[in-house]
Amino acid sequence: MTKSPTERERQSMVTQQLAARGITDPRVLEAMSRVPREFFVPAASRHLAYADSALPIDCGQTISQPYIVALMTEALELSGDEKVLEIGTGCGYQTAVLAELTPRVYTIERHADLSRAARRRLESLGYDTIHYRVGDGTLGWPEEAPFDRILITAAAPSIPESLWEQLREGGIAVAPLGGAWSQRLVALRKEHGEPVERFLCSCRFVPLIAESGDSQEETGA
Repeated sequence: MTKSPTERERQSMVTQQLAARGITDPRVLEAMSRVPREFFVPAASRHLAYADSALPIDCGQTISQPYIVALMTEALELSGDEKVLEIGTGCGYQTAVLAELTPRVYTIERHADLSRAARRRLESLGYDTIHYRVGDGTLGWPEEAPFDRILITAAAPSIPESLWEQLREGGIAVAPLGGAWSQRLVALRKEHGEPVERFLCSCRFVPLIAESGDSQEETGA
């Protein structure tokens, strides 16, 4: 069967941007090859859907670079039935990739408009097992805890304590940590209640904002 131009772009993204840079988990590569990224970017940016870069979306947020999405997803070490909490639904692209890998995805977005649009988009694509919440992501989803994995798509100096408490022992949290100008993407495994850190790469994410409106970034960074 002949592939469409967007399907060819998607496959090129997987081979040239992901596999060529060391993404090796076959389930992650397959998930990235299935999710139609062009549906998650603004219409004006659709021609850049598979570009090797982050792109702006509504509410001053961004859709992450494909490589970063794949790197964060691979670092979660998903085998297929983990309960995953995502902080920052955004446009829903990362959510879709997670939903390709586990049926138990819980996602929180503080911007109601973004959450509603992402839900419509994801449900139209057949992702019907995702749980959505509008609110303060720094508080997590305590009534659904514990979570096997937590993925945070905005930067803070450290993982909020409420989220760390909702991660089960032996679980993994992936997050960008740091201030406005210097961040590191890390995977933190919870061992005896303490974080064991694995550095993934340097990065630049929008700040994690609490319901109070306070940025979780380091002051003056």
